Amino acid sequence: MSIIMTGGGTGGHLTIIKAVKEVLNNHKLIYIGSTKGQDRAWFAEDEQFASKYFLETQGVVNQGLLGKIKSLWMLFKAGLKARKILKEQHASVVFCVGGFSAAPTSLAAKSLGIPLVIHEQNAAIGSLNRLLRPYAHTFISSYEEESPIHAYPIKQEFFEKSRIRTEIKTIIFLGGSQGARAINRLALDLAPILKERGISIIHQAGEKNLQEVRQSYRDIDVRAEVFGFTTQLAKYMQAADFAIARSGASTLWELAAIACPTLFVPYPYAAGDHQYYNAKFLEEQGLAWILREKELTTSKVLKLLEAELEPISRGLQTIIEQDGATQIANLLKQFEEQTESQP
Repeated sequence: MSIIMTGGGTGGHLTIIKAVKEVLNNHKLIYIGSTKGQDRAWFAEDEQFASKYFLETQGVVNQGLLGKIKSLWMLFKAGLKARKILKEQHASVVFCVGGFSAAPTSLAAKSLGIPLVIHEQNAAIGSLNRLLRPYAHTFISSYEEESPIHAYPIKQEFFEKSRIRTEIKTIIFLGGSQGARAINRLALDLAPILKERGISIIHQAGEKNLQEVRQSYRDIDVRAEVFGFTTQLAKYMQAADFAIARSGASTLWELAAIACPTLFVPYPYAAGDHQYYNAKFLEEQGLAWILREKELTTSKVLKLLEAELEPISRGLQTIIEQDGATQIANLLKQFEEQTESQP
């Protein structure tokens, strides 16, 4: 018997699969993704998966009429291949994290009567997960009360590095590994003022903007820790007392786990405006702030820096449970055990 993992296209989806699979040692894991997106880059060489399949698919949303017809035809053909794989691999459960990569395998699972477990990363449910939800055996969301699991699957080190903030000595600007121009501009506008106040700067500028941003700091004579991609994000977050960040689900929950008060600047072109709704989940509980890109000004940000941090930092420590990946892994193992016990 095997546990099938599917979905991806973007790092936000693939991060969930990575976190959960690392808990499932000594289990036969199969990954089914797409030739498009980041799926191959993440898992083509991953030896924990007994087999990996990358099917020819592409997104249906935001396509013209001919593009939609082509995408649906590719989905149909990939669905037939996925059915064959699920039968050959004796699938006991399919774990779907959404994204167009997940469509063929998830639909194939339902056609074969194989249990489907969906994890939705965002407060605004993705189009595929919304379509599949009525057919899922289990639907997991950190934003919904009725979800059987509320813990978001992030690395334990973010909890281990959690600390209560009481004053701002260091600010971290997080635009993601690809960078965010609006956050980069804001950081450089604020930099001279922060220098005067003795506040240190950590800045994830993005790989493509890295040299430009470093030079800009030199031009204004401000020292800053500037990086693009990093495997040391928990260390950088721990060092900060306040964050200004995009609100992709993983970033949001990592900052919550590490108890860092944050001003979120949602990516304005995210599907379904999901980054805004992710941040709104925390803002409505008094645990974060949100400003749209068009609302960003140095004066608004400087006013936020006067807020009392300690109650927010303490509140963040209570909003997220630990062991999200383990809880999901245990759920998937239950399906495997049930299948194996059947005559």
